[in-house]
Amino acid sequence: MKSSKVGLRYAKAALQQAIEDNNVKAVFEDMQGVHATVAESKELRLALQSPVIKSSDKEAVLLELFKGTQKTTQNLIKVMAANERTQYLGDVAAGFIGLYNDTQGVKVVKVTTAVALDGALKEQVLAKAKTLTGSDNVSLENEIDPEIIGGFVLRVGDMQYNASISNQLSTLRKEFSNSI
Repeated sequence: MKSSKVGLRYAKAALQQAIEDNNVKAVFEDMQGVHATVAESKELRLALQSPVIKSSDKEAVLLELFKGTQKTTQNLIKVMAANERTQYLGDVAAGFIGLYNDTQGVKVVKVTTAVALDGALKEQVLAKAKTLTGSDNVSLENEIDPEIIGGFVLRVGDMQYNASISNQLSTLRKEFSNSI
């Protein structure tokens, strides 16, 4: 998860406020929901970016959409709306999640597969990720990309392990071309 500079600035402020309010874990859970909601809804992203929609309307919609969240999260939405920065809400949520994981020592491992991981396969990938990172505190993010055909691509920080079928086919194609 990447965050813009503006998103990261708001995320740091939100984390600091959550620490002061002693509700960091609850705000983290809110931010996971906010991030997922914004990522999954193209209409919401377009509405948040629209210069035609008033900030007060964006604020009202966001507060209604996230009405079960912590006061810290709701105040963040209000501040972002007042500063006309609602288009960065997804970035702020991603930044908060990243900062929280850093403070908790959580290693985020991204695995790209052609289809969603089932329970047993997810556990195997998680076990491999724990071995690779040397940490028991690992969070797994599954990204689905049908282009890889099968297998998986595992990314831990700067390290990448590509065991996808598309990569294997590409390697075979190169070897075949070189031998002709």
